[in-house]
Amino acid sequence: MSKDRDEVARVLGELATLTEIDEGSPNAFRVRAYQNAQRAVEGLGEDLSGMSAGDLAEVKGIGKSIAARIREYLDEGTIAKLEQLREKHPKGKLALLKIPGLGPKSVQLLDDELDVTDLEGLAAALEDGRVAELPGMGAKTVENIERAIAQLGLTSKDQRVPIGTALPVAERILRVLRDVPGVADLAYAGSLRRFREDIGDIDVLVASEDGAPVHAAFLAMDEVERTIGSGDTKTSVVTRDGVQVDLRVVPPDSFGAALVYFTGSKAHNIRLRQRAIARGLLLNEYGLVRKPIEDEDAGDEPEQDVASELASGDLEVVASASEREVYAALDLPYIAPELREDDGEIEDADGPGLPDLPTVADLRGDLHDHTDLSGDGRESLEDLVEAVAARGLSYLAITDHAEDLRMNGVSREAMLEQRRALRELEQRRGDIRLFHGAELNIGADGSLDYDAAFLAGFDWLVASVHSHFSRPVEAQTARVIAAIRHPSVTAIGHLTGRKLGRRPGIELDVEQVLDAAAETGTAIEINAALARLDAPATVIREGARRGVTFVISTDAHAIDELDRARFGVAQARRGRLDKARIANTWELDRFEAWIDGIRG
Repeated sequence: MSKDRDEVARVLGELATLTEIDEGSPNAFRVRAYQNAQRAVEGLGEDLSGMSAGDLAEVKGIGKSIAARIREYLDEGTIAKLEQLREKHPKGKLALLKIPGLGPKSVQLLDDELDVTDLEGLAAALEDGRVAELPGMGAKTVENIERAIAQLGLTSKDQRVPIGTALPVAERILRVLRDVPGVADLAYAGSLRRFREDIGDIDVLVASEDGAPVHAAFLAMDEVERTIGSGDTKTSVVTRDGVQVDLRVVPPDSFGAALVYFTGSKAHNIRLRQRAIARGLLLNEYGLVRKPIEDEDAGDEPEQDVASELASGDLEVVASASEREVYAALDLPYIAPELREDDGEIEDADGPGLPDLPTVADLRGDLHDHTDLSGDGRESLEDLVEAVAARGLSYLAITDHAEDLRMNGVSREAMLEQRRALRELEQRRGDIRLFHGAELNIGADGSLDYDAAFLAGFDWLVASVHSHFSRPVEAQTARVIAAIRHPSVTAIGHLTGRKLGRRPGIELDVEQVLDAAAETGTAIEINAALARLDAPATVIREGARRGVTFVISTDAHAIDELDRARFGVAQARRGRLDKARIANTWELDRFEAWIDGIRG
């Protein structure tokens, strides 16, 4: 079985992380080389098996040495250097890197001096004071590490996995299983399908009359590190990313009912089962069924196992093949997975109606994108615009980092030169409206890059927090509101600055922030990067109630990251956001009139 692009990219990412620990710096040459190669591979086709080492070395971002290692992995199923690093640096050390305040040097120091190589060992060393005695640590650093561990829930018994880790795993598994003979349909389910920002484990559901080849293909994946258990209908494994995956194979005729059941949430399913009982029906993973008249009193047992009776034909199946059939038979419109939390969605479906949720096709523009003028961007202006136009969008904002961002910031002179090039490109192409913008840095006191006169010359300005994450809530709220009230700022980017599983966001008085945004018209961004999904769904929902306008932005630094739009859309849907409140679903004329209105 060929190893697809994403599996090779995952391995290169692991090499980068392990090398970061080994060399003690995220900026080491080899670390950057692996990261560049990972991004390059992500931009290639699905199947790399036909590419020689020479072919791979010709790809921008992949050198000869890494090309040889990719070929080694394709041929041998592993890389000798990777196995050496895995042996030298146990998996627990990778988890330590997720903690803000612990870099690769600190992680290695903990190993060398205290023999701490995992979260459990770190917790013990923090508690007994050994960490505070290490050079460069001290009481304040220990306090910050302890706070970060608590905020990220890293020592919780109910460990959850960030969606940025879980979703790529699930999608890689689906790509493999989709090609298994006899597979009629498949999907991931559970909290991942509901687009929760963290998950307990991954549920994969496959419709097939013959489960044996599906289970065999699943167990044969390079993704799998160890097997927990395997039977005729269910197989459970743990992947190399440390995620538990439960695979279930169901008959095609039951796929819809099973997808409703295993998507959940539990509270939503209980409401559906109660609704079924009130109609003389039973609902479980096999289907929505009606008992014969003489057995209708059995409807009082919603958890009853009816599998054998279904097989014998004793039950009338009302709906089972598709989710829409199941909801329709319960006198409900289809309820999107992102809404299924028993948080008013059934009442809305029964009464005033569900929100008109956005889809990727509804987006008309992208409003936060970086070129190679930013130190962290990887595409030329021309290539990025071409890729966006090819996706059918009508407008695009180029928002390279402003001058105050260390390493990646852009000077005034370079910004003006880009503006000239952008205007020429827009006129030459004639098929897409280009807004010249910047991503500004919100300083600790709410100040922004450049002066007011220079800022007024931009078409679109995103202001974001990139530093000073530990300030008190009052100070954080004041700095963000100051940016919201600036006359040239059109949107606030990644509102809390969080990185899921790695860094908690800043603490804000959310109601004050949203009220200021509603008053000024300044948009709140839904950042579509899977590691951010910022603003959080709870903030989106509250913002919608207060009349805030939102935008969905990819924050793309490379062409392949434009595909993040689907994550931003899913986050908006989880926030129950009607597409009418999303400015970049509007046609260009309305969008431009809105900008003119909020900039006064």
